[in-house]
Amino acid sequence: MKKDKLIEKMAKEAGINKRQATDCLKTFFGSVTGALKKGQKVSFVGFGTFSVTKRKARMGRNPQTGAALKIPAARVPKFKAGKTLKDAIKR
Repeated sequence: MKKDKLIEKMAKEAGINKRQATDCLKTFFGSVTGALKKGQKVSFVGFGTFSVTKRKARMGRNPQTGAALKIPAARVPKFKAGKTLKDAIKR
C-alpha cells in the first residue's frame, strides 16, 4: 500500500477529509522521526517498536570497478514487529 492509498483509507474510515488525514500522517511521521533523531525508542504495544542502531564502519567494494572503499559508521532506523502484528500476518 502506498502513502496516497493509506491517506484515502484513513480519511474514509475516520470520517475526515483527505487533507486532515494527510496532516495526521505527516504529524505521525514527523513525531516518530523526531524521537528517533533524539535516540529514543517509539513503541506501539502489539504493533512494534521503532529504534535506532549503530552500524560499524566497514570495508566494501564498488560493484562496477571492484575497488575497495571504506563505508563509514552510521546510525540506522530499525523496526521490530510486535506479537499481535506477527500473529495477524501468520493467519
